[in-house]
Amino acid sequence: MSTAPAETAPLDDVMLAMDVVDTLRHNQNLVTRELSVVDRETQLIDKLREIYRQQGIEVSDQILREGVAALNESRFVYTPPQPGLGTTLARLYVGRKRWLPAVATLVVLAAVSLGGYFLAYKPFEQSQIEAAQHELQVELPARMDAVYQSIFEETKVQAAASRADELRTLGKGYAAEGNQAQAEKALADMTAIRDTLRQVYDLRIVNREGVRSGFWTFPEINTAATNYYVVVEALSDGKPLSLPILSEETGQTETVALWGIRVPESLYRTVEADKRDDGIIQGNIVGVKQYGFLDVDYTVPVLGGAVTRW
Repeated sequence: MSTAPAETAPLDDVMLAMDVVDTLRHNQNLVTRELSVVDRETQLIDKLREIYRQQGIEVSDQILREGVAALNESRFVYTPPQPGLGTTLARLYVGRKRWLPAVATLVVLAAVSLGGYFLAYKPFEQSQIEAAQHELQVELPARMDAVYQSIFEETKVQAAASRADELRTLGKGYAAEGNQAQAEKALADMTAIRDTLRQVYDLRIVNREGVRSGFWTFPEINTAATNYYVVVEALSDGKPLSLPILSEETGQTETVALWGIRVPESLYRTVEADKRDDGIIQGNIVGVKQYGFLDVDYTVPVLGGAVTRW
């Protein structure tokens, strides 16, 4: 036994019913007035029929009754949803075409940034830290040992080996504490000792045009005295060297190619006479620096002071 499908109202009838509801909504006074009487539905239908007839539209009583019923049931009337999480989510979903591309871009950028930070920067940073620790705790002490060994093997004076050993112990202590700057300074001081031991040169009085071979000054602390200096340079295989020289006037060490050595007045007068004789200083050697030694072996009397500016 088959069941006949339910009949569906024609689209025109549905549209007419909706129009009736719309007419009632726009004539609220009419609705109120007509629905206030006992037979309000019949009279309201009569009034609606007259309104449509004046417009040249014939509407059946069935359609008019459906329109009145729909108004009472609030059909064809949009009721906004109540605010809430569901409503908010629904509105976001409906407007996803507006905000989704921007959000997707932000998500991608965040993913790239986080990925770069954790996969690239953090490992690089950790490797740098590990490399610095390895250099401080392993490489620097090993280089200190190597430099000390060179000094120990090459020096001809105990003072160089003793000072280098002191610096090595000090530098390794700084390295163990994590003080890289001081550890590197200790290594640099050790390296300077080694380089000094390896230097070989003659210390000669300058004797060329345009450069003074000697001068004298009055010391500031005792203007009654006179200091005499000869100007010297260090020559290694005929090539001048620049050396760190401590100035007794300023207390500062400067690396210079020419400097003045304080000498007795007698030596100053001897050099002066030697140069005045024929313009050439025959006895121009004042000292020799030999391999394995820290200091110059002076061949003339000197008073121990030096200046870098005059």
